[in-house]
Amino acid sequence: MMRNVMNGAIGGGLATAVYSAMSMAGDRAGLLGPQPPKRIAGITLPGRPRRISGDGVLGTISHFVFGAASGALLGLLSTGQRIPVPLGAAYGLAVWYAGHQGLMPPIGTLPPAAEIRMSRHALPVASHLLWGTTLVLTLNRLRSEKPTPFDVAMPVRQTPQARRPDQKAAILGQ
Repeated sequence: MMRNVMNGAIGGGLATAVYSAMSMAGDRAGLLGPQPPKRIAGITLPGRPRRISGDGVLGTISHFVFGAASGALLGLLSTGQRIPVPLGAAYGLAVWYAGHQGLMPPIGTLPPAAEIRMSRHALPVASHLLWGTTLVLTLNRLRSEKPTPFDVAMPVRQTPQARRPDQKAAILGQ
């Protein structure tokens, strides 16, 4: 059980890195506003809103902690079994929905999803689909059972020096 949780946390952290890369690209393209992790890190005592110099770092840390915790939850729920990729994508959507409808509005980091223009949802939804897919692919790769024929494995390329002498002679036509 602990291994599944750790694998989920690792998968969640890796998936968050992939998610973050996609979000940064979207942000540079002007497709995003201020993101929840930075807003969460900027929350201070009521009546004293202020920015602190570490908001970006704290936002990044909180984002990775949340991603790893969400991944650990799926790792726990998976009980070490292979998870279908579409289920991972659906889990990513569920995490997006829970955040944008349940967690973020009450703490004041985002308005409810219904109050945000639909065009502003496209990139976060796509990023969470990617997050869930990456999480499941990582979990499936880290699981302890033997790989199935459907697992993608990179073929090991042998250099001529790594081949046995009799194979080397056959290749050289000797």
